[in-house]
Amino acid sequence: MVAIVRVKESIGTPVEKSVEPAMGNDIIPHDRYISKDFMKLEWERMWSKVWLIGCREEEIPEVGDYITTEIGEESVLIVRGEDNVPRALYNVCNHRGNRVKFDSCGNARTLQCAYHFWEYDLTGKLVFVPDEEDFQQGCPPEKLSMKPIRTETWGGFVWFNLNPDCEPLSEFLGVIPEHLDPYRLGNMAMTMDVTVEWDCNWKASVDAFNEVYHVQGIHPELCYTIDDVDVQIDLYERHNRYLVPFKTHSPRMGELEEVPEGLAQELHAIGMNPDDFRGRVPEIRRAVQVYKRANEAKLGYDYTRLNDDQLSDDYHYYIFPNITMNVHAESMLFFRQRPHETDPDKMYFDVRMFQMVADGKQRPPLPDHEQCKHGERSLGLVLDQDSVNLPHVQKGMHSESFQGLWIRDQERRIRHMHKTLMDYINGHYANDA
Repeated sequence: MVAIVRVKESIGTPVEKSVEPAMGNDIIPHDRYISKDFMKLEWERMWSKVWLIGCREEEIPEVGDYITTEIGEESVLIVRGEDNVPRALYNVCNHRGNRVKFDSCGNARTLQCAYHFWEYDLTGKLVFVPDEEDFQQGCPPEKLSMKPIRTETWGGFVWFNLNPDCEPLSEFLGVIPEHLDPYRLGNMAMTMDVTVEWDCNWKASVDAFNEVYHVQGIHPELCYTIDDVDVQIDLYERHNRYLVPFKTHSPRMGELEEVPEGLAQELHAIGMNPDDFRGRVPEIRRAVQVYKRANEAKLGYDYTRLNDDQLSDDYHYYIFPNITMNVHAESMLFFRQRPHETDPDKMYFDVRMFQMVADGKQRPPLPDHEQCKHGERSLGLVLDQDSVNLPHVQKGMHSESFQGLWIRDQERRIRHMHKTLMDYINGHYANDA
């Protein structure tokens, strides 16, 4: 068996096990994944009430830089104003309902509708209407300006909330900033940006990344580089996490004498010799931690805010409702799961990779954004395996024989997500502001 020793003291990110909430063990109804009526409820009571990530601050670095993003049937325009503050606006011209910006990103000194040239400043205020005198009712800016959306920033991200009476972002995030600020997420640079239209409900995708029970089935290769058994699960008010040991192997594999190929590649990548661990495979994880701590200057990273386990492991956070963060000392694999506009059997899967910019190194240019449909582009072996499987999950959800999800303890992050979702559906968070 692999002996996993966890660091007990916390330099920055708390590592203490959370108190387990009472959630019961009822079946989770399959209608939540396939019903258009439930999809409508989600929009009215949840998606339009929660804080959502719109973009990275680095995507709009200069005054006038903007980006458009979609959630449900709404288009949101995020623009950096003359005061250097990012703002989110409904991407709608209040003359005839045209989208003010059709493209995904750009730079503009004003926001001008291409239909009739109505013009707004970078705060969304209406500043010019051609032939304004022809409007007998007038064109009052206080009525016709672009509608603002609550906007805040944290972690290098611009967040928005469609509910004007929502609670502050800090209250919504709860423990998340305390847990993730030691990683200095704002110092990480985006190196990959892909959106795939997946043939499944957004929750099916969230579920797939909220448990490691499926690793032995869908991702057998990972059993030679991670421990999918000795995983700490922590459930907070709305969000949750698990701490997954990396640079090791699954106890399901038994005792290993030879260093698995995947682990050997990871050791080579940081300058360690896998041959040193022949017959000592269980020692690799701790050796990596010690090596990184001793060689942080040579590696070019500042590990002072992180505990030893964070130098090897995946601190995997789920921010309700749709953000999955696989956070590592030098990188982050980030998923944003967005609902389709009208079809509960489809969703948008945003995959972004981030790399910590090593001390003294220049920030790399932003990657081009790629958009494709299910199966048109490889996302790498592990995500491709999930991509192949999830449409079958979605189809099975429609079977007359399937009543719902039968969740085991190892999958309780899924149950916790559904508890939070139903808290919104049932109005528990209706009076947060």
